[in-house]
Amino acid sequence: MDLEALRHANFSLLNIAIGDWGTVVKSLTRLDKRARDDMKAKADRANWAGVNATVSREFISKTAGEFSDALTQATSLHNILKDTYDELVGYRDKLKQVLDDGFEKDKLSVYGEKGGGFRVVPAVHPEPPGTKAKAEALRDRIQDLLGQATTSDSTAARALRAIAEQADYGFSGAKHADRDSAADALKKADDMAKLAKDAKKMSPEELAEFQRTMAKYKDDELFAAQFASELGGKETLQFWNDLAEIHAGARGEELKQLQSIQRDLSMTLATATLSDADGMTEWKKKVLDEATTAFRTNHSDPLRPNGAMGYQVMSSLMHHGKYDAEFLDAYGKQLLKMDMAPASSAGMGTNDLWKAATMTDLVFGDDDGRDPMIGFMKALSHNPEAALETFDDKKVFEHVVESIRYTDRDGAVAHALEAAVTGYGDGEKATDIRPHSKAQVALMQEVMHAVAQPETGKLLVNKATGESFGDMAAAYMPEINRAIAGNGSDSIFMSNSQDPDGLNKTDTMRFLYDVSNDPMGRAAIIVGENIYTASSMEAHIANPDLFNGKSEFPINAIARNTGIIEGIVGHAVADAKIAGDLGAEKDANDALKSKGDVVKAFLAAGVNVGSVALVPVGAGAAMTGAAASGFFGGVAGIAVDTLLKGQEQQGALDRALYASGGTLNDTMESAKAQTQSSIAEAISSHGSKELTDDEANELVRVALEQGWTDADSMMEEIRARPAA
Repeated sequence: MDLEALRHANFSLLNIAIGDWGTVVKSLTRLDKRARDDMKAKADRANWAGVNATVSREFISKTAGEFSDALTQATSLHNILKDTYDELVGYRDKLKQVLDDGFEKDKLSVYGEKGGGFRVVPAVHPEPPGTKAKAEALRDRIQDLLGQATTSDSTAARALRAIAEQADYGFSGAKHADRDSAADALKKADDMAKLAKDAKKMSPEELAEFQRTMAKYKDDELFAAQFASELGGKETLQFWNDLAEIHAGARGEELKQLQSIQRDLSMTLATATLSDADGMTEWKKKVLDEATTAFRTNHSDPLRPNGAMGYQVMSSLMHHGKYDAEFLDAYGKQLLKMDMAPASSAGMGTNDLWKAATMTDLVFGDDDGRDPMIGFMKALSHNPEAALETFDDKKVFEHVVESIRYTDRDGAVAHALEAAVTGYGDGEKATDIRPHSKAQVALMQEVMHAVAQPETGKLLVNKATGESFGDMAAAYMPEINRAIAGNGSDSIFMSNSQDPDGLNKTDTMRFLYDVSNDPMGRAAIIVGENIYTASSMEAHIANPDLFNGKSEFPINAIARNTGIIEGIVGHAVADAKIAGDLGAEKDANDALKSKGDVVKAFLAAGVNVGSVALVPVGAGAAMTGAAASGFFGGVAGIAVDTLLKGQEQQGALDRALYASGGTLNDTMESAKAQTQSSIAEAISSHGSKELTDDEANELVRVALEQGWTDADSMMEEIRARPAA
């Protein structure tokens, strides 16, 4: 910025623009609230059918998200413009003051020159003593002000362009409070990209600075996109390959530092992929192009003649963060084509393919990075949309699931499947209700069918997968109950699923049986079933009109289904004891407490209380609704409390304890007591006169015992059991 431009600058138009953007922000704030609390909330609660179920709901959800992004972007633009305006007006006023002081105190005049320069000359003759020194000092002050104004103007322009470039369509989520923060983010990105150009030359101090910067800016869209774009796709892969090689065998504080860098770099790159800037389009293309390139740090090392493949390097940076769905789709198609190539049958051959490729350890943790499918599956576990899209291909699903039996990717695959069928990313804390789509229910049926296969299916359930399978069952309790009850049960077992009757009864029962052999899987089923049962009973007690008939009919049906589900779990445990396959009782009790504590935390937080009926109870659990209306969180919370308190009453008949130490009869009595407690709480909470406590208890007792007996005979018909 030159002298005359700043001296005579008129910022009135900029000020008007700031006012206009302020109005836009206020309007978008109201629209965002209405879109989120009114439009989207109603769409989530609505019982959609037909085309509306697959198109309208998704459209409304994405539209509501666009309002939120629009507000974020408008706020950032307003903040940057206002900050820049304040700074430039300040520099202009300071310049005028400096010029006035120079003339009045030191008798110096300043003239602008063609091309943007300026001259400082004496205003009187002869020159007073010391004029030359004073002229040089004034020149420096003016130059400093012009430099600051130029920086303010140019960095603001760069930040505004960068924000605008983040999204080709719609709006970006780039959020900055002022020009300085946006400019600092872009500068830091440039600095870190320069450091990462050659990992071999990074000093310990520079590595520490890199770690701190990634930790600070990993969620900043401007920083992430600029860093990745400036570094380049191939260079990103080379950087991580080199860093992993240089620090191979890290221990202690060094290991912690590298783990931190890997986590935050992964999240930074994930954030970067959300950008549509030209630089990121090129970055994504380059990563895909270099996927089969062998990356080596020391070309003369005879122990690593081949180097790590691009897939392995990139996948080792996918363990954390939510990567863009389109990028994951493109990356996954390439990777899966290679992963499936050597298979003589589904799932086979992949272990040898990747384990033989390199000796580089690319992950500072339990995994070594050699199997790139592990990192890819973890990326899918953080992006449910991409996970569902990937597993929608039946051949891919069959291959990936079967590969569990031949590789160490079982836990990662299970988490990706869990994200796909539930709609919640691993570790995500949701505040909305996400009904299951037809595609999700269809995938859940495929998962159940795979686990239900005689001989081979049960091998898919282990310590790494059991919890995720159990969480899936918990999330699908409405559909599971409908599958078990059969046709005509929709007015009793309500659900907002787009395909509430999409599960196969035989596969469902076999799935519950085999998953129950894992302590964490069993705990998830028990907690999920108890919450659904408690909520369903409360719904019918509070709203008798939900069922066109006497209240005893839905209560009887719910209790019978509870007996069947609890009976399947109980008989699975008893059969495992006979076969000698059951783990320690302490493991089962600890698992149940762990699940219950997670659920209690969400119930206590009041998430979706009033409409919640079900919780996927994983380590990163989040509330999800099971029905469009009529479900309550109150009795569900009490049911979980009862479940956990029962753990402390060893030997008590009315304990809600599902441990492996008790007899089959103890387990049935526990289930019965738990269900009777839930209906009693519902009657008490809503002052129901439809049933007395004694009538309700008797209904539950008879129906649950019948369901328990039915479960035994049902399992005899569909599965070979050691207890038979």
